[in-house]
Amino acid sequence: MQSQSRKPQPPSKPGLRMKELVKETGLPKSTILHYLSEGLLPEPVKTSPNMAYYDVQCIDRIKFIRYLQHYHRLSLSEIKQMMDSRGDGTEFSLQLELNELIFGQSEPGQHLTNEGFCQATGLTSNQVRELLQSRLLLPHQKDRFDPEDVEMGKVFARAFSWGIRVSDLTYYVVLGEKIVDHEFALRGRITHHLPYGEDAAMTLGMVKNARMSRAYIIERLFQHRVAAMPDIKGEEE
Repeated sequence: MQSQSRKPQPPSKPGLRMKELVKETGLPKSTILHYLSEGLLPEPVKTSPNMAYYDVQCIDRIKFIRYLQHYHRLSLSEIKQMMDSRGDGTEFSLQLELNELIFGQSEPGQHLTNEGFCQATGLTSNQVRELLQSRLLLPHQKDRFDPEDVEMGKVFARAFSWGIRVSDLTYYVVLGEKIVDHEFALRGRITHHLPYGEDAAMTLGMVKNARMSRAYIIERLFQHRVAAMPDIKGEEE
């Protein structure tokens, strides 16, 4: 019996076509071409005058550019300078993962103005101003509040309804700053000698550990304190 000859496999594509890059990033072709002209993306591989393939790495690069524009309001020239200092850009996927772990994912449409924030939380504009000044309320962008800010605003509104004042809560900021200072000092000691990629990978793990440690230790200290109380008033029998 004569074996059937296998059909030749089509050659693998050297990257993504523009329409695929548009689909993966959600950006229009004109924006991607502008990033390319600014030197923010690697040049495509041209197989013919009308056909070009873009490195798959462009997806992570574009996401990172959008992140820096959205959260840090950096110009394209500033972003390019940052990218140039990081060599070939192979760490962008890891950096994007680290940024999303720290800041989460938030779309512009999710943000509220001061007026919308007051309506959503029940806080007055004066209360919001006082919370901002005391740094108990810490939005990522000035006068733009995300869902996490809203949930915290509702917590403060309940506290105020019980008679708690802003000055009663500022110890969270004072002690929180000390915790963050120690975390940054520890990270610096552990990672300062590492190249960028290894530094980002180590920092990713340390951020996860720090987040769990804060929640675990403070909650367990609270639980142990309550367990040691003779009753809800905490008074000796």
